[in-house]
Amino acid sequence: MNRRKFLGRAIAMAPLLLLSSPCSLLARFEERSLSFYHTHTSKELSLVYFKNGRHIPSALTKINNFLKDFRTGETHPIDPTLLDILHDLRQATGSKEFFEVISGYRSPQTNSMLRGNNGGVASHSLHMSGKAIDIRLPSIKTGRLHRIATAFQRGGVGYYPQSDFIHLDTGRVRTW
Repeated sequence: MNRRKFLGRAIAMAPLLLLSSPCSLLARFEERSLSFYHTHTSKELSLVYFKNGRHIPSALTKINNFLKDFRTGETHPIDPTLLDILHDLRQATGSKEFFEVISGYRSPQTNSMLRGNNGGVASHSLHMSGKAIDIRLPSIKTGRLHRIATAFQRGGVGYYPQSDFIHLDTGRVRTW
């Protein structure tokens, strides 16, 4: 094999080597869990949602049901990427607490009603597609939680200090 072919193959293999580094292998196969407390229903949910390199379908179903629109009872699939952001946020804070959920999935009817009551609700909110959640962690100041989530650069992060929660979504990177 000549030098040019060797270098070409080495460059082509570089991404595979990065993906198979010990750290990335561990991250892909680590067990991920979440704990929630819903502030409107007073229900709790704690579960492992990711194991052996994949999301667990039965756990995702439980999360979808837990984060349903509590006003209408309507459920919608929650984006697993959002769950991974929550997991990473909890890891970054060192907290083992429940996420207090203010709002998960919102039906179009609920979103419209909230939009009529409050000008701060988006007409095409990512809550309506299961890609957004409003949360807090009780022992972590909301401003700090916002700064940590913003540093991830993994979607939208809103800060609502008067209501003491942050908004996370899997849309484009932006803050408010």
